[in-house]
Amino acid sequence: MSDRKIKLQIKDMTKKYDNGDGVEHINLDVYEGEIVTFLGPSGCGKSTILRTLGGFLDVTDGDILIDDKSIISLPPEKRPTAMVFQSYNLWPHMTIYENLAFGLKLRKIPKSTYDPDIKKMLELVHMSGSEKKYPGQLSGGQQQRIAIARSLLLKPSLLLLDEPFSALDAKIRQEMREELKKIQNDLGITVIFVTHDQEEAMALSHRIVVMNKGKFDQVGTPEEIYDDPQTLHVASFIGEMNFIDMDGKTIAVRPEDLTVTPGKGKGDLNATVRTSMLMGHYVSLTAQYGDKVIKCFIDRDISEELQVGDDISLTIGKHTIFKDGQRV
Repeated sequence: MSDRKIKLQIKDMTKKYDNGDGVEHINLDVYEGEIVTFLGPSGCGKSTILRTLGGFLDVTDGDILIDDKSIISLPPEKRPTAMVFQSYNLWPHMTIYENLAFGLKLRKIPKSTYDPDIKKMLELVHMSGSEKKYPGQLSGGQQQRIAIARSLLLKPSLLLLDEPFSALDAKIRQEMREELKKIQNDLGITVIFVTHDQEEAMALSHRIVVMNKGKFDQVGTPEEIYDDPQTLHVASFIGEMNFIDMDGKTIAVRPEDLTVTPGKGKGDLNATVRTSMLMGHYVSLTAQYGDKVIKCFIDRDISEELQVGDDISLTIGKHTIFKDGQRV
């Protein structure tokens, strides 16, 4: 990645609100053609950073550069960015064509380019033929496709997405993720994506920034974040994880990294079967270990040998050890 051009630089950026909340000393380089996702719980600062990039919030300190040029003094309409919100923000009294043309007018783009550009963009988001419809005649997923098309028409250096799929149902969300990934790959655009949905972050991103209380806990590829969490917060936030306290330390082990064997004394831990649920090609089994419930993913054929209340042994495979919240 380091041999690619840096598209966005956030340099020691701080944004503080009057009540003291916000983010501070944020540093990040984003490369051209990369999807970087800010992931974290509500209130961790991810949307604050996105809005400073888009110009909707002023920074308190530090700098933001796109293509080596500072943008912090520019209003949103003068920045080489485009933002897609959760709520679509389409004008209900305008047709789809008028909605798409609106941003082009604001940027004083020649009118002669409208028709071919809009037609091409509607094809890209699979919405050809919708020019004369109104937003109210479209489903939520279709409206979000139009909102993305409107942003892409501006040919931004940086596309900013603020939880754009959170109002959609699960099936449409998955389709939109796949669509966005394809569009991003086809156009080679640079994307900053904000979400609290770990599955969305894992599916979409080249790199993930896991945030906690206004700071970066870890920055890495989805594989690095999943396989090599650096803090207890990252380990608890990405994927399912069991936490087992031993000798003043915490062992973090994923359900798929536990081996279940019928009977006691055949592994690291002795437990009993608590519940067993068929999830399709595998079974999600919970085991009672003292006062702790441990989740395991096991093959269907093993589960057929086990009943609720049976004694089992758990063998810990790949795991991470933490002390005082940090990786040992």
